[in-house]
Formats: sequence, structure tokens, C-alpha cells
Amino acid sequence: MNYKAVFNIIFRLLLVEMALMLLPVVVALIYGEDPSAFLITIAAVTALSGIGLFLSRGDKRIYPREGFVIVALSWVIMSAVGAVPFVISGYIPSFVDAFFETVSGFTTTGATILTDVEALPLSLLFWRSFTHWVGGMGVLVFIMAILPLSNVRSVHIMRAEVPGPTKSKLVPKMKSTAVILYSIYVVMTLVEIILLICGGMPFFDAVVHSFGTAGTGGFGIKNNSIAYYDSAYIQYVISIFMLLFGVNFNLYYFLLIKDIKSIFKSEELRWYLGIAVTAAAVIAINISHLFSNFGESVRYAFFQVSSIMTTTGFSTTDFNQWPSLSKGILVLLMFIGASAGSTGGGMKVSRIIIGVKSVFSEIKRLLHPRSVRTIRLDGSVLDDTAVRASMIFCFAYLVLTSIMSLIVCFDGYDMVTSFTAVVACISNIGPGLELVGPVGNFAMFSAPIKVVLSFAMLLGRLELFPILMLFLPSTWRRT
Repeated sequence: MNYKAVFNIIFRLLLVEMALMLLPVVVALIYGEDPSAFLITIAAVTALSGIGLFLSRGDKRIYPREGFVIVALSWVIMSAVGAVPFVISGYIPSFVDAFFETVSGFTTTGATILTDVEALPLSLLFWRSFTHWVGGMGVLVFIMAILPLSNVRSVHIMRAEVPGPTKSKLVPKMKSTAVILYSIYVVMTLVEIILLICGGMPFFDAVVHSFGTAGTGGFGIKNNSIAYYDSAYIQYVISIFMLLFGVNFNLYYFLLIKDIKSIFKSEELRWYLGIAVTAAAVIAINISHLFSNFGESVRYAFFQVSSIMTTTGFSTTDFNQWPSLSKGILVLLMFIGASAGSTGGGMKVSRIIIGVKSVFSEIKRLLHPRSVRTIRLDGSVLDDTAVRASMIFCFAYLVLTSIMSLIVCFDGYDMVTSFTAVVACISNIGPGLELVGPVGNFAMFSAPIKVVLSFAMLLGRLELFPILMLFLPSTWRRT
């Protein structure tokens, strides 16, 4: 393990985080609030990072192991530092609570311990939602876009952080790929802000909700989330953009270079949209008796399917009161999640496709033992390594979810609450069912359980293995 290279990048990341923290300082000054919580954090962390950079000078070579450790430690440390302003300001005095809230922000989960979010000053609300936007595309991808890193160093970092079973480069250099991804990300965010303002949403509200939509995070600034804005236009705009941000960003690049063939070739896109439309249609029919007309049931069903499948977590109604069929569909969507290479969480649609095709391939192999079977995705044959990796991920995902659900049960809440709390965290969704439903929160859990749920959020966002590697002694051996 090249410790100097690892901590050199982490300290550089902290300096970037402090630069980003200047934005809520500006918000505080604009709205006449006290920015001291942010200024104290910026001053202290900048000084410590400067010392750290001086001490970590030297060999900068990194390999896959260093790449995974850099990604995992960066997310943990960045979340811990990002929680400090909440503690200093006194609005979230418990560091465990503040850490949970900040992890939920950076991992774009949207689970909260706040019982009255409207009591927070606008600067803290801005920082809370801005963590979604930064974490959505990936904090290390952001670093690669703005800092001079060699392509060898970049490739190991990007492979460890970008979600999904495939992590292809758009262009030969990883830095250029990062710049392209963030450029698309910024433009789409700006378009949503403009559309929300056109629908009558105040400027500040439009900005923070666009951050939450872009990062598929779900932090709102109103106690009843998007339901506060009783506007079909606003709800449809957010619904559509949640779906758009759940699409593999590689496809947007193909759209820019007019490679339409590659877009239509994407099986994952067809499955993703097919699952979303089918789920919304079934739920709309199932809940139609709860609303005055079928158009309303379609709107609410479409919004919640978009929100849950893309793991955003916004809500326009208490779906905890919906029929069992609708709630069951939403729980299944929690596991499926969005597309690989998007800002969404979950197991990813591409892994579901591989799993389904593997099952049918095995059935056909049993019927015709001498036949040679291959699994294809987007017309290309997947090698055994890719299929094996997807199956191992799905198995580990389910095992870890089960173990953490049992641990959360020690707090004594009902099984649905405990289980969906873990699923909502490891899939980076936010709301679950029962006590952690769309009108509930995670405040009632004990401090140790909040740490477990924070761990679940980090596991889900970084696709399990970078975080798990931190617990292997062999990871830390010097080479």
C-alpha cells in the first residue's frame, strides 16, 4: 500500500470540499445568516490539509488496491468533514446524527434524521442538497475533472467509484471522460432549474430540488417534500428528470455525437423504461380508487415509480397508505434501481438483465446439455468473468441486506420498518415503509444503528467492495 499517494489525494479532495463549502457561505451572506459554522470548518480543515499535503509528498504511483482505498476512505472522510458545520451551528448537535445526514447527502440516499427540516437556515439546506449534486456523479470523478491526475491514476479511481458492472471510457483519457460526464451533468441540472422556475417554483427551491433530482438524492426543503408544491407541472418535470438522471450517461454522450444506433442498441435502456412504464401503469390502476380521477392516479404513480426506481426518494403522497400490491412493486423497484453509469443506486438494471438471462441459459443447458450457451448484452457476448462478477455482487448485496436488517431489529421496531430501512439505505433511496415511510424519518433509531445504516449507505453507493476492502488486513500491507 502506497500510503503517501493515498493520503495525498485525500487531502487534495478535502481542499476541494472546502472550496465547495464557500458556496453555502455565499448563500448565508445573501440571506443574512451567520456563516461562521462553515468558515470555522474551512479554516481548520484547510490548515490540516496543507500540513497533510506537505507530509505526503513523494511517490504518487497508485494501483487498483490504492484506487479502491482512496475511493472508500475519501467518501468516509469527506462525509465526516461535511458534517462539522451541522454540529458547530447547533442544528444537529449530535455528530452521529450529522454524520448520518451528510453520508445520506453524499451517497444521494436522502434518508434524514430531521423532524423539522424547515427549521434549518437556508445555507445549511443548500449545503445539505449540494452534497447530493456533488455525490451524484461521484466526488472522485469531480476531482479528476478539475485536478491534474495522470491517466493511470485516474483509471483505478474511476473503476472503483463509477457504479455498475461496466465502466467504459468515452474517450481515451479518463480526465476527458470525467469532464464530458460533468459537462452533461451540469447542463441537465441547469435545464431543470429553468423549467422549475418557469413552473412558478422560487429560485432557491428550484436550485436545491434540481440538485436532489440530478444526484437522485431526494433531500427536500419542505417537511412534506414535493407535495408542498401542489402543481402537476412541477411534479411532472421532476418525474421526467428523475428518469433522465437514472439513464446511463454514456447514452447522452452518444446522443451528442449523433450515434443514435448505440442508443437504440442499449438493452438496459429498453428494460429500464419498460420496467418503469409497466410499474407505473399497474400502480396507477391499483390506486385509482384513492383519487378523484385516473389522471391524478397516473401522475402520483409515475412520480413515485420514477422516484423509487431511480433511488431519488422524493415523494408527493404517503405511499405507505397505498394497497399492498403497489407497495410491493415499490419494494421490488428499490432492489432493481437505475441504470449502470447513472447517478441512481440499487442493484442496477444491467445486473438484473444478466441475472434473468443466466437463469434462462441454465434452464436451456439442462434441457440440451451439449449445446453451447452464451449470454449477450447489447449484442455483445459477455465473458464468464462479467457474469460471475454480477452474480457475486447480487449475492453479496442480498446477504449484507439480510445481516444488517437483523442488526437493525435490535432497536425493537417492526420487521417492515427495520427491513425497508436497510433496503432504503443500501439502495440509496431514502424512504422505506411504516415508520421510515415518506412521512417518517430515521431519528428514532439509536446511535449504533444509525452508524450501521450509514455504513449501508456507503456500501450501496460504492457498490460494496471498496468499503469491504477496508476491513481486509491484506489491503493495508505495504508493497
